Amino acid sequence: MSFTTTVAREPLIRMSKLRKVFQTDEIETHALSDIDLTVSPGEYLSIAGPSGCGKSTLLSILGLLDSPSEGEYTLAGEAVASLTPSERARIRNKQIGFVFQSFNLIGDLTVYENVELPLSYRGMSEKSRKRRVSEALEKVGMAHRMKHFPAQLSGGQQQRVAVARAVAGEPLILLADEPTGNLDSVNGEAVMDLLKTLHLQGATICMVTHDPRYEAQADRTVHIFDGKVVS
Repeated sequence: MSFTTTVAREPLIRMSKLRKVFQTDEIETHALSDIDLTVSPGEYLSIAGPSGCGKSTLLSILGLLDSPSEGEYTLAGEAVASLTPSERARIRNKQIGFVFQSFNLIGDLTVYENVELPLSYRGMSEKSRKRRVSEALEKVGMAHRMKHFPAQLSGGQQQRVAVARAVAGEPLILLADEPTGNLDSVNGEAVMDLLKTLHLQGATICMVTHDPRYEAQADRTVHIFDGKVVS
């Protein structure tokens, strides 16, 4: 399995003057203000800051789960800030892999079926899906559990399956939102070691974390405070 890369030294991600404002009838909340950010192919970036500072909002916009209120966002040279929901879904499926704190596995699907599901939306042949799923599960050390259901796995094993699901599509970038948040220290270290290995194999990773130990594992850390990049 290889990770998709872009040509030369062009940034994979470029954000300029990006803002996100949440509005209700009575209040306007500025979740992100004037975010300027670039991420290079193959880079491991951590996004750190206190609770409520805008880290997860930024990751949601990076992953096209949300749209900015203002500003520019280009992914692999394509302007994506103002795409329609269907266009964002297409790019998410093909170019972005997600690893969430809560695993987000489907309980009545096997490990194999959970990893295969996003690939089926691409119209990929069964042979190609089988190869991708098998390689991804081997990569995370879960091939021997492919017929098990999520409830039969530990938290650490479920997160490994979630990582396999994210990398099976050979995305441009992996987005990890507090990937160790629901794990004990031993399983947390194992998942972080797995992300480190994927990075060494060429994966581009953006990770939200509150843990200084894991923050230090990245090539670079962006610190967010009150919706702004402060360092």
